[in-house]
Amino acid sequence: MPLPPPDLRLSPRTGWTRAHWEAMADRLLDAVVPYATDGFAQYRLPGSPSRSGPVSDGLEGFARTFLLAAFRIAGAGGDVPPALLERYAEGLAAGTDPAHPCAWPPLTDMSQPLVEAASIALALHETRPWLYDRLAPAVRERVLAWLAGFLGRRTPDNNWVLFQVVVEQFLAEAGGPYEPAEIAAGLERIEDWYTGDGWYSDGKGKNYDYYTGWALHLYPSLWARMSGDTARQERYAARLRLFLERYQHFFAAGGGPVHQGRSLVYRFATVAPLWLGELTGASPLPPGRTRRIASGVLRHFAERGAPDERGLLTRGWYAPFPPGTQDYSGPASPYWASKAFLGLLLPPDHPAWTAPEEAAPIDLADQVVPVAPAGWLLHATRADGVVRLLNHGSDRDRVQRRDGEPDPLYLRLAYTSHTGPDFAPGAADNQLAVVSPEGVPSRRRRIEPLAVGERVAASAYQDGDVRVVTTSVVDGPAEIRVHQVTAPAGHLVRDGGHALADRLPPGTHTEGVHAVARRPDGLTSAARGLHGFTSAGVVTGDGVNAFSPCSATPYVTCPAHPGGTAVYVSLILLTAAPGEPPLPEVRVTADEVVVTPSTGEPVRVPLREEPGGQEAVGLSDGLGAGEDVEGS
Repeated sequence: MPLPPPDLRLSPRTGWTRAHWEAMADRLLDAVVPYATDGFAQYRLPGSPSRSGPVSDGLEGFARTFLLAAFRIAGAGGDVPPALLERYAEGLAAGTDPAHPCAWPPLTDMSQPLVEAASIALALHETRPWLYDRLAPAVRERVLAWLAGFLGRRTPDNNWVLFQVVVEQFLAEAGGPYEPAEIAAGLERIEDWYTGDGWYSDGKGKNYDYYTGWALHLYPSLWARMSGDTARQERYAARLRLFLERYQHFFAAGGGPVHQGRSLVYRFATVAPLWLGELTGASPLPPGRTRRIASGVLRHFAERGAPDERGLLTRGWYAPFPPGTQDYSGPASPYWASKAFLGLLLPPDHPAWTAPEEAAPIDLADQVVPVAPAGWLLHATRADGVVRLLNHGSDRDRVQRRDGEPDPLYLRLAYTSHTGPDFAPGAADNQLAVVSPEGVPSRRRRIEPLAVGERVAASAYQDGDVRVVTTSVVDGPAEIRVHQVTAPAGHLVRDGGHALADRLPPGTHTEGVHAVARRPDGLTSAARGLHGFTSAGVVTGDGVNAFSPCSATPYVTCPAHPGGTAVYVSLILLTAAPGEPPLPEVRVTADEVVVTPSTGEPVRVPLREEPGGQEAVGLSDGLGAGEDVEGS
């Protein structure tokens, strides 16, 4: 894909400037044109349909690319190729014409078109002087009538309530019908899901993922921008500021976001809240850092095949990956990535575009960042640019795959910027499994968050007569896991490291209780038994992994649990730096485990129901359990 030359004076770390963002937007918009239906009412991209069917999927193609076009048009003050304006004006006219063969489906309860209506409303708001206001009066009336189909509609009790908020706000400003009570109800509903420190759960429960940023912060802030409600705007800005203080740590030095949660086909939409902070004046980051992180993410995907050789975004992370795609995702779903281009609404002379790039925290030093509401502990290392997320809270506990397996995108012990979970049934990666003599492994479904602190996090899970309480201690690029396992005698206990993926088979090595998988580029995954484990190994083969078709996972095991409660300690490593770090000291007594990391002071883990609690290591309280809901 042709791009402007890098500007290493303005952007010494990525080389990317506003011109690169505009070129990428233009490439994405041009590439979908061959898939437009008559009158540009729908964009039916290649691929199998979603559960909503091809007509809804075609509307999705229009709405999500229209959002991208809107940022491009408004950011240029309407000074874009006339064909771009004409395409979407024609599509608005055709899509809202009931007599047209590709007319949009109506807005009905709980239906996918409700989601797409929000993108259309936001795009109409941002481009109003160049598009909506220039439509023929009859077309404007049809657009308002179609959007007004949202009034009184039922939505899932999650981020979808915000789609109604922005649609009815546009109706209000354009003179269409709307219900102020429905706008207020949606805004009040998210107050129930705000859990502090800038974080929202996506509905009731422990539903933490990128929807916090690209939905639950994005839509209320854009609504406030539309409505002029300064009181709510200030509330949302204060929360966004808190959120971004931690969120900036989710991105590797090379631009890869931590691979966790659903809808990862949206890829670089992960940077939308960074630009939102600049757009609303809420960002705690220097503007040059915002651009450094955001451009790093967009460049990261562009260099790895997203968009592909056709200029299309596929359903996957880099290449297509059906196992990681939700059934609501159609061929055009990845174009929610359009939210990444929110920064184009900033004028070209805004400091986020003109200030020299500034280093991200990971560029300067190792980082350990607790995210208490989600039960997460992030640790990032400067030497290799890797970010790791230790998961002791988020579980979406009511959701499981069709094969009955726990969702690998939520329920593993750890996620990283450089690896993705193995989706194969019974996969070992980042799971403490207790396997019965009949070969049935325990499943970490409902996570009980216990505590999160500066270097330590803890949680538990119960599966039948098996209970596991895990405390994680950060040690540079390594995680030390202390497991209290309660189970009948004779069960096998297995702890898995990170699933390493590459297009070439990784190198593997096992010696005693130490197992290593190493990629040709030097990325190394290792698992080592420090107490209780007696052997190690590496699972290799054709894994089911978003990063490549090949997978290798190191693990440690104890083949015969003694019965009752026993302690197991492992070291889990993922690093791209040469060599392995020094080993920590581990001392196990009847009452506690004392872990002395190679990089810090000793951590005392009491052997009780709440290991690593406030009294021992100064951790904050965990979060209560809750139910989960499916989203968009």
